[in-house]
Amino acid sequence: MMLQFVAGTLVSVINIGLHALVTVVAVGIARSAGLRHAERPKLHLMGVMIATAVVLKVAHMLEILMWAAAYGIVQAAATDTDLLYFAFVNYTTLGYGDITPVREWRLIGPFTAMNGVLLFGWSAAILFEVLRKTLEHLGLTEAPGPASRQI
Repeated sequence: MMLQFVAGTLVSVINIGLHALVTVVAVGIARSAGLRHAERPKLHLMGVMIATAVVLKVAHMLEILMWAAAYGIVQAAATDTDLLYFAFVNYTTLGYGDITPVREWRLIGPFTAMNGVLLFGWSAAILFEVLRKTLEHLGLTEAPGPASRQI
C-alpha cells in the first residue's frame, strides 16, 4: 500500500509542478494580450479567455498523459487496458467503472481523481482571475453601486 501512496504522490507533485508552470505561462499570455489596446473589447476579451482556456486544457491533457504513463509503469491495470481512457475517466472523476485497477493498485484511481479535482479547481480560479483582470483593463466592469455596499 505504501508504494501506491508514494507513486500517487509523486505523479501528483509532478502534475502540480506542471500546472504551476502552465499557470505562469497562461497568466503571462493573458497579461500581455489583456493589456493591449483593443478596438473591439468584447472580441478581445473572448480571445484572451479562449487562449487561456486552451493553454489550461493542454495542461490537463499532459497531466492525464502523465497518469496514463504512470499506470503503464506500475502495471496498474490489465495488459489490454486502454490506459489513456482509464486515466481520463479517473482524472475527470467520471468513474464509469468499466475499467478497474488491479487489486495491488486500487488506490491509484482515487489519487488520480483527487489530483484532477484539485487542478480543475485551480484552472477555474485562473480563468476567473484572467476574466476579472481583462474586464477591469478593458473598462467593461461596472463601478460598485449602492447595493454592493450594503453587505
